[in-house]
Amino acid sequence: MNIWVIYDIASKKSGPKRRKKIIKEIEQFGLYRVQKSVFLGDIEKNRLEELVLFSQELIEPKEDSVYIFPMCKEDFEAVTVIGKGFNKELVTGKTRSMIF
Repeated sequence: MNIWVIYDIASKKSGPKRRKKIIKEIEQFGLYRVQKSVFLGDIEKNRLEELVLFSQELIEPKEDSVYIFPMCKEDFEAVTVIGKGFNKELVTGKTRSMIF
C-alpha cells in the first residue's frame, strides 16, 4: 500500500527532538523523504498500523500533527509531478536504490 506521511511538529523546546525521532522512525519504515516534512512509500497494512501507533505515542496532540494518507496503486500511478519531483519507481519499491 502506498502512503503519504506529512508531519508538522511544533518548534517549541522539545519539538526538534520529536522531529528528529519521527523522521528517523518514518525512514525505518522504509518511506522516502520527498520534501522536508513529507514522506512517501510502499508499506504493508500491518506496518501502517505500527506507524499510526508510533505517531500517536510520539506527538503532542495539542501542538503537533501527523497526516497519514493511504493511496491505492491506480491513484498513485495517476499522480502528476510538475518540476523536480520524486522517483516513482524508488518510492514504490520497484527500485531499491538510486546512484547519481
